[in-house]
Amino acid sequence: MSESTTSTPTPAPFGSVMAGTMATSRTNDGSFAPFELEPVGPLSLHPAAHGLHYGSACFEGLKAHRGEDGTVRLFRARDHAQRLAGSAAGLCLPVPDPEWITEMLHAVVAANLDEVPDPPGALYLRPTLLGTDPNIGAATHPSREALLYVLASPVGDYVAADRPLTVAVETDLPRTTPQFGGVKAGGNYAMALGPTERARRELSAHQLLFAPKGFVQEAGPANFLLISDGALITPPLDGTFLAGITRDSVLTLARDLGDQVEERPLLVDELLDRSATAEAALVGTAAVLAGVGTLVYGDQRVRVGDGGVGPRTQRLREALVAVQRGVAPDHWGWTEPVAPGG
Repeated sequence: MSESTTSTPTPAPFGSVMAGTMATSRTNDGSFAPFELEPVGPLSLHPAAHGLHYGSACFEGLKAHRGEDGTVRLFRARDHAQRLAGSAAGLCLPVPDPEWITEMLHAVVAANLDEVPDPPGALYLRPTLLGTDPNIGAATHPSREALLYVLASPVGDYVAADRPLTVAVETDLPRTTPQFGGVKAGGNYAMALGPTERARRELSAHQLLFAPKGFVQEAGPANFLLISDGALITPPLDGTFLAGITRDSVLTLARDLGDQVEERPLLVDELLDRSATAEAALVGTAAVLAGVGTLVYGDQRVRVGDGGVGPRTQRLREALVAVQRGVAPDHWGWTEPVAPGG
């Protein structure tokens, strides 16, 4: 009889486990009804729902963090709610009031307080808006009715803080269409799936950086930063890619720490030229600030800095996380404590 052994369970993939309670609200004549808290389960949805056929769906992703003092804080909930409202308008969906979305987020976190992990984990929130008109003949007409729901998921790190990423550079294909680059819609992510999977399979890359016509934009799940010669360099917001809220947070923190911030066009040639003495990072809600150790461009594998996660990337990540967890002062009103019962 063999000796029994124990092992540490493998953590569930990011976002694959749901907290027990969600919130839902449906429109009636285009107006949202009061939301209801209910156990997570299948949604009742007509198979002809507009969002299933014509892409009238958008979402957000944000986190609630448990601090060292035990307090759970939502991070930049109002900014995410405002962006969801903007995405709804861009897709011609009924637009929910951002203040009401924020209230909904607070209620979901409060209902799942016991499921908020200790650091470095967090409770990831996914508000989702879906067109529900049951009409498969409405290809050229917007959905007048919608379903808004909020899921919560206890998560760990999407990318380990000390794990450098290998990122391939794509200069032919855009990540999304310019018209909807600033809309957080599922179709944008679907466009990136095929190229990203090819980069993983053929180039052993973790992610793909989209730089159509040689101009850096963003990676599939995150914005992009180059840290070089005392400056943070990142492409300017021009509507062709998502205006990241974590991106904005990092740039604000960098300025407060005395770093120079340059929001300007960044060409792939410049990125490669600077890489040997620079740092690079992906920045987003899930990724937080993930260091890039290698760039793959054509048949070149270009090391970024020493190939690890750079010290300035680490410093900025630590500064951001300290605010999120209530360890450092929040001078910008980014965090909102969540009390039991909402």
